[in-house]
Amino acid sequence: MAKKLTQEELEQDPLLQSYAKVESFYFQNKNTIIWTGVAVILLIALSFGYYYYSQQQETKAQQLMGLAETYYLNGDYQRALMGSEEEFTVGFEQIINNYSGTDAANLAQYYAAVSEYKLGNTEQALNYINNYEFPEGIMGVAPMSFKGVLLTEMGNHEQAAQTYVEAAELDLNESTTPYNYLEAANAFKDAGNEEQARTYAQKIVDDYPNSAQVAEAQRMLGKTVASGN
Repeated sequence: MAKKLTQEELEQDPLLQSYAKVESFYFQNKNTIIWTGVAVILLIALSFGYYYYSQQQETKAQQLMGLAETYYLNGDYQRALMGSEEEFTVGFEQIINNYSGTDAANLAQYYAAVSEYKLGNTEQALNYINNYEFPEGIMGVAPMSFKGVLLTEMGNHEQAAQTYVEAAELDLNESTTPYNYLEAANAFKDAGNEEQARTYAQKIVDDYPNSAQVAEAQRMLGKTVASGN
């Protein structure tokens, strides 16, 4: 026959003691607990709502990008940037302003930079590229190198050189790396920094001896040595 627990034994039962503490805590903090629960539910609902809204924005922006890209590929850079009132289309600028935070708007920053450059507006192109989030790895090399071109044309040779170095090292390979190292060397030379120009020319000779840039790097090293004598 099971032993009948006394009142004292029941009161000392760990499970019952824990339950009693939880119950006491609940009644003492009932309002706080309820509102905390409501806040958690609202947070979850807002998260789902924001995710849905973001997806909708991304989809719409991608659709609009297709039209702007068509102008871009056809060399109609003004319409690519601003769209066409006659054709009721929008350009990269409207996508950037109205769909910020989307991948499409970020890509539009790059397209807008190239478009402005093609139209002869280097400063505006640099403003766009400065707001562009560069992809990691090989996909970021060309845009980063393009930023170096813009900085060079603006006369910011030291900054251009550092940008070319970054482009070279985003993805180390036998093609884009020596190309951007040589651009960096030329930019450092234009900035009057012969030591850094020599450093990156030497990297091409040492690390990429079979590259198309090695002959020019060797000539640069010869010129640098001669100028130092």
